Amino acid sequence: MIRIVYTCSSMVFSLPSSASSSSSSSSSTSRWSHHVFLSFRGIDTRNTFTAHLYDALCRRGINTYIDEKDLERGESISPKLLKVIEESMISIIVLSPNYASSTWCLEELTKILECKETKKQIVLPVFYHVDPSEIRNQKGRFGEALTRHQERFKENTKVQRWKTTLQEVANLAGEHLENGNESEFIHKIIQWVDSKIVTFTFLNIAEYPVGLESSVKELKTLLGIGRNDITLMIGIYGIGGIGKTTIAKAVYNSIAYQFEARCFLENVREISSREDGLVKLQDKLHSELFGDSRSFNVGSVGGINVIKHSLCSKRILLILDDVNELLHLKELAGDHNWFGPGSRIIITTRDQHLLTYHKVDSMYEVSGLDDNQAIQLFSWHAFKRDNPLESYVELTKCIIGYAKGLPLALIVLGSYLHDRSIQEWKSALEKYERNINKQIYEILKISYDGLDDNEKDIFLDIACFFKGKHVKYVLEILDHCGFSSTIGITRLKEKCLINIGRSYQNVEMHDLLQEMGKEIVRQESPKKVGKRSRLWFHEDVRYVLEENMGTNKIEGILLDFPGGHDMICLHSEAFMKMKKLRLFINHNAQFFAGPTHLSNELRVLDWSKYPSSFLPSNFHGNKLTIFGMPYSLIKELGDLKPKNLTDMDLSHCKFLTKIPDLSSSPNLKQLNLQCCENLVEVHHSIGFLDKLSVLLVNGCCKLRIFPKRFKLRSLYLLEVYDCSSLEDFPEIECEMEFLYGICLEGTGIKELPVSIENLTELKQLDLDDTGIKELPSSIGNLTKLEVLSLNDTCIKELPSSIGNLSELEKLYLNGTVIKELPSSFGNLAKLEALYLNGSSIEELPSSFGNLTQLRYLYARGCKNLVHLPSTIDRLQNLRFFQLDGGSQPINIGKIEEDGKQSPPSVVSTGEYEIASSAELTPTNSSLFNDGSSSSTNGALLVLSLQFCCLSESNFFTDANYFPNLVELDLTGSDIVIFPQSDRFAVLRHLCLNNCKQLEKILQLPLSIEKVEARGCTSLESFAQLSEILFKNNGRDFNFLKIDLYGCHKLLVNMRITSWEERHPKEQNWAYPFKARSMGIIFPGKRIPSWFRYSKEAHDSNSCEIDINRTHYSDDIDEIVFCVVIGFRFGINLEMEKTAVCVRIHDGWHWNMLFIQYIIFDWTDSDHLWMAFCPLTYRKASRFRFECDSELVVFRSVGVHLVKKHEENARDHAGLLHEDDGAHFEASNE
Repeated sequence: MIRIVYTCSSMVFSLPSSASSSSSSSSSTSRWSHHVFLSFRGIDTRNTFTAHLYDALCRRGINTYIDEKDLERGESISPKLLKVIEESMISIIVLSPNYASSTWCLEELTKILECKETKKQIVLPVFYHVDPSEIRNQKGRFGEALTRHQERFKENTKVQRWKTTLQEVANLAGEHLENGNESEFIHKIIQWVDSKIVTFTFLNIAEYPVGLESSVKELKTLLGIGRNDITLMIGIYGIGGIGKTTIAKAVYNSIAYQFEARCFLENVREISSREDGLVKLQDKLHSELFGDSRSFNVGSVGGINVIKHSLCSKRILLILDDVNELLHLKELAGDHNWFGPGSRIIITTRDQHLLTYHKVDSMYEVSGLDDNQAIQLFSWHAFKRDNPLESYVELTKCIIGYAKGLPLALIVLGSYLHDRSIQEWKSALEKYERNINKQIYEILKISYDGLDDNEKDIFLDIACFFKGKHVKYVLEILDHCGFSSTIGITRLKEKCLINIGRSYQNVEMHDLLQEMGKEIVRQESPKKVGKRSRLWFHEDVRYVLEENMGTNKIEGILLDFPGGHDMICLHSEAFMKMKKLRLFINHNAQFFAGPTHLSNELRVLDWSKYPSSFLPSNFHGNKLTIFGMPYSLIKELGDLKPKNLTDMDLSHCKFLTKIPDLSSSPNLKQLNLQCCENLVEVHHSIGFLDKLSVLLVNGCCKLRIFPKRFKLRSLYLLEVYDCSSLEDFPEIECEMEFLYGICLEGTGIKELPVSIENLTELKQLDLDDTGIKELPSSIGNLTKLEVLSLNDTCIKELPSSIGNLSELEKLYLNGTVIKELPSSFGNLAKLEALYLNGSSIEELPSSFGNLTQLRYLYARGCKNLVHLPSTIDRLQNLRFFQLDGGSQPINIGKIEEDGKQSPPSVVSTGEYEIASSAELTPTNSSLFNDGSSSSTNGALLVLSLQFCCLSESNFFTDANYFPNLVELDLTGSDIVIFPQSDRFAVLRHLCLNNCKQLEKILQLPLSIEKVEARGCTSLESFAQLSEILFKNNGRDFNFLKIDLYGCHKLLVNMRITSWEERHPKEQNWAYPFKARSMGIIFPGKRIPSWFRYSKEAHDSNSCEIDINRTHYSDDIDEIVFCVVIGFRFGINLEMEKTAVCVRIHDGWHWNMLFIQYIIFDWTDSDHLWMAFCPLTYRKASRFRFECDSELVVFRSVGVHLVKKHEENARDHAGLLHEDDGAHFEASNE
C-alpha cells in the first residue's frame, strides 16, 4: 500500500534560496552540482529499492549522486562527501529498518538537515517499511540502535544530536511505503522530483541588475513572508520600461523556495490578446502549480472553479506579469479565497486602477533609478564596466539626463552606443533630441494604445503644451476644449503616464513619455508639419507662420524659442486656414506685425508682446477661457465678449486706457492689470463679477475711475498699490468671506468706508503712504486681521475699537503722527511685533504690559517718547527691543515728585512726573531690574538703547539682567566706562560706536565675537583679550572682529599679558590665537618693529611680499599680518565698505587665507589692520594683500611667523608694546 504521510499541518518542502540580486543565472544547475543526493543504509536497500530508484532517476535524466562504497565506511564522513551533500538540490533519505544502526548514515542525516536550514535544500524522507512514529518516538529497531550508540560513545552530545535529528526528519512530510507496489511508488517520487527541478529553475532577471536590492527588500516587507495564516495580493505598477517585470522576477527568485507551488505567468497582456490566450494562460497556471501538462480546458464554463478548487488548499506563489485588463485578474486570480493560507499573489501592471478595483492589499510604485545607479547601469551596457571611460564622462551625463532614470532607455542606449566613437555618440544624441529611439518608443506607446480617444487627446495636449503646468489650469482649459478632463487626468495617472506633483500640484510627465507623445503627433504627417494637430518645435512654428503653411488640422501652437525673443515675420493670412485652432501660446517670440484673422475656436490666446493695437475684426473670442496679452501694444479690446473667460492678463500694456464692460464674462476669476501706466478707467461691471478671485491693478498711476461698489463674493486677493490718482475705495456691499489681503500702499485714497467691516476674513491690510487720516471704528470688526500696516500715513489716532482685533500679530506705525495709543491697546493679546520707528508717539498706555506675547518692540527715532509704563516688566516674551532718542539723548533715570531728577537709577519704585521731552523714565518698571526676583528679561535677545543717557544709571551694576542677550547696541550713549560685568553671559555682538565720552572698555564677555567702537574719540584703554581667547578654548569660537576705527586717543593698551608672565619660557604671546582667527583695526602709521617681514606698498590697493621659505619649521603654527591703510589724496570719502584680504601662493594657485569687511569713514589719519590666523600652508613663500576699493590704499604691509617658543622678551611683553607707541602717533582729537 502506498500513501502520502502528513505529519505536519501541510506538506511543505523547503526550496533553495534565490541567487543574490546580482546573479543572472538562468537555471538552478548553475548553483547545484547534483539534482538529487541519495542517503540510504546499504545492507538494507543498496541492491533493491535504492538501486531501482537510482536507475529510474538516471533514466529520467536527473543528475543523482549515490555513494558506491559498501557497508561501514568509518566513523566520520569525508570532506568530499560533505561537499556533495551541500551542492545537491534535493536530498532523498531512504529510512529503512537498519538506518539508525549506521553512524555514517546518522552523520549524513545530520548534515542534510543542516543544509535544509542554511542552504534551503529540499528534503524528502522515504519511510521504507518503517512507521514514522517508530522513528519519532525512537522505538523498535531505531530505539535499540540508539541505545547501543549510547553505550558505545561516552560523548553523550553526539548521540543526543542524532536523536534530535531523527525526531526532526520524522516530522517532515514524506512518502511512506508499506506493502504497496514499489514501481508505482518510485514513479511517484520521480514525478515529484521532476516537477521540483523544472519549477525551481531561477528566472532570468537582468544581465546587470543595478538598483534591484532596495526594491526587492521593500516588496518582501509588503509581502509579509512568514505570515502563513493570511493570503496577500500585492500590486507593482509603473510606466513601461521602469523595471516592474525585472523586480517581480527578482522577488520570485528570492522567495519561491518558501512555497509549496509557484508560477510566473509572463506577458499576460500579449498572450491574452491571442486566440484562446486566456485559456492557454489558465492551462499553464494549472500545469506549473500541479506538475501536470495536460489541458483541462479551464477556460470553458466552470473552468474558473477548477483553478479555484485546485488551489484553495495549497500555499502558492503566483506572479501575473503585465496585466492590462480586469478580465485577466478575474479569470486567473479572482479572489483571495481562491488560494490557500500563506499564498502570495503579485501583479505587475501599468494601470494602477486595476489594482485598486481588484482590492489588492498593497501597491508598490516603481520609481526610476537615481543618477548614480543610472550611470552604473548605462556603463555596464556601454562600456562593460560600472563607470564611463574618462573621455566619455560628459556625453554619459547627457545620456543620463535624457533617460531620466528609465532602465529601458539606459539599457537600449547603452547597448546601441557600445564600442562606438565619440563622434558617433554626439551624432546619436543629436538624433535622439529630435526623435525618440524606436525601440523605446514602441514599448512606451503600449500604454498610449490602451487609452480611449478622449484620453489620447488629453495626453497629447499635456505632452505638447501643458507639462509642468498647474493641474487646475490644465483641467480648466481641457474642459473648455470639450474633453472630459477630470476622469481623463485620473486615467492618465492610473496608467502611470502622468503624475501630479505633491508640492505645487503641477502636471508631471517623464521626458521620454513626452517624447513618445510628440512622436505620435509627428507621425500624423512626417513630412508636412502644417498637417499635424499640434506644433511646438519653434522652427516648425516659424515655418508655418511665415510661409502660410497652416491647415485645418492644426489645433494647438506653442512658441518657445530656446534663445528667447526671436523675430517672426508673420504672414498676414497665416491663421486664415487654421479654423480648428483652439490653443495659441507665445512665450517669447516677437512679431513684426499682428494677425488679420484669428480662429473663433480659440480657448487659450496667450500672446505676450502682441504687436498690434487692435484685435482682428473677425475675432469675438466667444470660446476664450484664457486671454493674456501682457507687455502688448493693445489699446482697446473692441468687441471681445468671451462668455467662458476665466483669466485675463493685460499687465504692462502701456497704451491701454480703459477696460470695457465685462458683464458678459461672468466666469472671470483673475484679472491682472498691473502697471498699465495709461489706464484711466476700469468699468464698474468689474465690481459685480461673482467669481472674480484675484484683482490686480497696482502700478496704474493714472487710474481714476474705479468701481464704486464691490460685490465680489469670491475675491481673495486685491492689490491696488501705487495707484496715486485713485482717491475713492469702493463700498463693500456683501460679505466677502474669502478676501484675505488688501494692499492700498501709495494710493490717493483718503478714507475707508464703514462697510469695510464686511471683509470678515481679512488677514492683511496695508494702508502705507495713503491719504487716509482716520480709520473707521468699524475696523474693529475685522476680528481675523493679523497684519495692519499704517506706515507714513496721516492718521492721528487709532480708534478704541482697535482693541477688538483679537488676532492681530503685527502692527506697523512707523513714521505716523500718532501721539498715544488707546487704553484698549492692551487687549491685543496676540500682538507679537510693534513698529513705532520715527513716529510721534509720546507715551505707551498702562495696559501695554498686557501684551504678553510681544516679542519685537522697535521705537528708534521716537523723539517724543518720554514714558515707559511700569507694566512693561510683564513683557516676558520680549526678545528684540530697540530704543533711541533720535537727535537728542534720552535720559534713563528716576524723576522725583518735585520734578527733580534723582541720582540716575534705572530701577525705581516711586511715582514720577514727566520732566522734559528729552527724558525717558522707565520708573516702576523692572525692564532693567536685577535678575534676583525673576527672569524678567530671560527672553531678550537683542537690545538697542542708542543715544540714551546711561552714564549714571545702574544699567551695568546688577548681574544677570540679560542671561540670553546676544546683541547689545549702545551707539551714541553717554557711558564713560564699559565696566567689568557678568550680566551679558552670552553676548556676541557689542556696538559702542560714537560713544564720544567712552574712555575705557574694561572687560568683554567671554562669548564675544564682534566689538564695534568706531569713533570713540575719548577711548584710551581697551580690554585685555587673553582671558577671552584662553577661556574660549574648545568653544565654537573661530573669529573675533574688533573695530576701533577713529579711536585716536587709544594708546597701546591692547595687551595679552599676565599669562605669559606666569609661563615665560613655555608659551608665547600668540598662543591664545591657536586654531582661531582675529581681525582688528585701530589708528596707526607704521608696521610694529617686531614684524620679521615688512614692505612699502606705495599707496596701491594691492601688494605682494616674499618670505624666506627656510624659516618655516615644525614649531611655527601661527601667522600675523599687518597693513597700514590710508586714503588717496584729495578724496573726501563719506563712507566706504571694502574687503581687505590676504592670499597665499601654494606654488600653483593663489588661495584665500583671510578676509575682513571694514567700513571706512573719511579721515586724514592712517589706520593699522592686523590679522592673526593659523598657518595652513607651510611651503608658501609669497603673500598678496588686496583691497577691492580704489579709494583705500596700502602704505605698507607686514608678515610675521609665530613660533611656539619665541625667545625675544619683546614677544612676551604684549600684543602691542608701549615703546612702539610712536608708531601709532595717537592724537587727542
